[in-house]
Amino acid sequence: MPATDLPLLIDAARIAGRVATSFAGPTAVRWDKPGDAGPVTEADLAVNEVLERTLRLARPDYGWLSEETEDDAARLSADTVFIIDPIDGTRSFVEGGRTWAISIGVAHQGIVTAAAIYLPLRDKLYAAGTGLGATLNGAPLLATRGAMTPGSKVLAARPTFDSKHWRDTAPSVERHYRPSLAYRLSLVGEGKFDGMLTLRPTWEWDIAAGSLIVAEAGGTITDRTGAPLRFNNAHPALNGVVAGGPGLHRALVGELGPDHSA
Repeated sequence: MPATDLPLLIDAARIAGRVATSFAGPTAVRWDKPGDAGPVTEADLAVNEVLERTLRLARPDYGWLSEETEDDAARLSADTVFIIDPIDGTRSFVEGGRTWAISIGVAHQGIVTAAAIYLPLRDKLYAAGTGLGATLNGAPLLATRGAMTPGSKVLAARPTFDSKHWRDTAPSVERHYRPSLAYRLSLVGEGKFDGMLTLRPTWEWDIAAGSLIVAEAGGTITDRTGAPLRFNNAHPALNGVVAGGPGLHRALVGELGPDHSA
C-alpha cells in the first residue's frame, strides 16, 4: 500500500502547491477561526478542495481528516484515512514568508504508512513510505544519531523550555524555531536539526506526515510521555510530540516533567 499511495501523495502535493502559490499570501482573504484557533485564508480552502477532489477520487474508500474540513465520524470506521493540513504555517503564508507546507499523510489502522510534505516556495518535497525510507527531492534522508549535548540543535517554541516542564531544569541545547510543525519534523528527518518537541496537545494533521519522515529517516518519534503515536482518533489530537535521533529522543523524554500545557 505505501508503494502505491506514495506517488499519489507526491503528485497531489505538487498540484496543491500550484494552487497555493496562485494566491499572494499577504493579500489573500483571511479571517480568524472561532475559539482563538488561528487564522485561515481562501488559499487554505482552495488547497483543501483540490486535495480532497484529487485524493478521494483516487481512493474513494479512504476516510478523510483535514484541518479545513468539518470532521465526520465516518472516518473512524475506515481502515485507512487521509490526514491533511492544506497549509501548515498559515501565519507565515499570510505574512508573505516561505516557511509553510502542504502536509499529506495516509494512516492505516492508526499507523502512518505514506507521507508527503511540500514547501513550494523553498522547492522542498519530503516523502516517505513504510519500509521505503524518507527522501527530500528524491535524495535519501538520515536523522542524526548523536547523544544530547549543549550543541544539539532542537526545534521548539520558547515556552517549551520553561523550567516548569522539566524534572530538574531545561536541558542545555541550542533552541531553534520554524513556523510549521510539519517542516520542523521534516528538518529532523533531514538531519539539519537533531530534534524537535512540542508539549501542548497537537492536532493530528500537523504531525501525521512528518512523523513518518522522521521514523523512515531512522529517528524516533513519540508523544511527550514516550508512548507511540496513533492516528485517526475520535478527538484528533495527541499528547505533544518529541522527535529526534534515538539517543537525543530518549534523553528529552527522560528529562521531561509531569504533563503541563506549553
